[in-house]
Amino acid sequence: MTDGPNYGFDTLQVHAGARPDPATGARQTPIYQSTSYVFRDADHAAALFNLQEVGYIYSRLTNPTVAVLQERIATLEGGVGAVCCSSGHAAQIMSLFPLMGPGCNVVVSTRLYGGSITQFSQTIKRFGWSATFVDFDDTDAVAAAIDDDTRAVFCESVSNPGGYVTDIPAIAAIADKAGLPLIVDNTSATPYLCRPIEMGATLVVHSTTKYLTGSGTVTGGCVVDSGKFDWSQSDKFPSLSAPEPAYHGLKFHETFGELAFTFHGIAIGLRDLGMTMNPQGAHYTLLGIETLSLRMDRHVANAKKIAAWLEKDDRIEKVTYAGLESSPYAERAGKLYPKGAGALFTCAVKGGYDACIKLVDNLEIFSHVANLGDTRSLIIHPASTTHRQLTEEQQEAAGAAPDTVRLSIGIETVEDLLADLDQALNKATAA
Repeated sequence: MTDGPNYGFDTLQVHAGARPDPATGARQTPIYQSTSYVFRDADHAAALFNLQEVGYIYSRLTNPTVAVLQERIATLEGGVGAVCCSSGHAAQIMSLFPLMGPGCNVVVSTRLYGGSITQFSQTIKRFGWSATFVDFDDTDAVAAAIDDDTRAVFCESVSNPGGYVTDIPAIAAIADKAGLPLIVDNTSATPYLCRPIEMGATLVVHSTTKYLTGSGTVTGGCVVDSGKFDWSQSDKFPSLSAPEPAYHGLKFHETFGELAFTFHGIAIGLRDLGMTMNPQGAHYTLLGIETLSLRMDRHVANAKKIAAWLEKDDRIEKVTYAGLESSPYAERAGKLYPKGAGALFTCAVKGGYDACIKLVDNLEIFSHVANLGDTRSLIIHPASTTHRQLTEEQQEAAGAAPDTVRLSIGIETVEDLLADLDQALNKATAA
């Protein structure tokens, strides 16, 4: 696609980043299943390795299929560039890698996916980093948690598992005042429902495994660079502002400007961490993105009907869906996410832990899997699976209490989904 007018989302999700293959004229982006690429000559090779020219060297760093996906996601998110990697968890580490150092911390929302809580509370300690967890509804507490060693603020747009909606503009204002980048995980909302960069986010991360691919076929991750942060405004981000020894003193921000983070993510992050997305995975994700808006409209429509039905059901204690008028986040969701609050939410089942286990074991259409964002409807009991490693207090804070199941609503016929839930709830809550 060449530069042109301001194309609509539906056009961009099909065309952004893609061009007919110059060798064959193939209209669909080919899978470039190659580890390496032939240099024109020695000078060309040297220019590529010196970052003086953009091109392909080795598929750990760059690959033509992955490059199309990077451009497409960056375009849909309103960013200047993106780096794709092997998973959503990899994307989170990739987003922090240029920013952090031993002794540095990141201020993180308490409402995160259980694996992310473990990654931030435990795993990053191995790098000498730390995380401070805060309820992001308490903006004063978020501001107070930031200190001289803080290097980023991190949250999810629509949280997993509870569907909590973050007030991104408010958090972005706090981060901006502190001179820090805001990183937003936009996996659950997707750029169709939410554009964090327009709300002040510096970086956006995705598990492309979920709604972007949409079919439960491949894992992947992506970090989108807004290009709007001044990495040289202080000495907090030397990886981007100071001379880089591995490139003969090159300064990424001085040299690449708004694309500094993107180039660093490829030239340093992928080079040294090796969290590479494979080209076949990128191909599947490109195919998925082509129907993203169509699927999300159906996901949201089904989620609204099912959440409303569950809310009125005597077998259910509560439903957390922000798309319900009764939700404490309904006004925020309507303002920030006018196309819908996603299709991920939790419900508390009367009968507690045991009833939740019976529910997931008796569903027929819903699949009991550790995934979300599939065309298929999915269910999981976080307290016994994704959030099992957390304390009960942490589970409660994350919206994953023992009496709670997480629903990821698919695109099936909604009446079939309601009937499936009805029969399984009968068995789960029977005396």
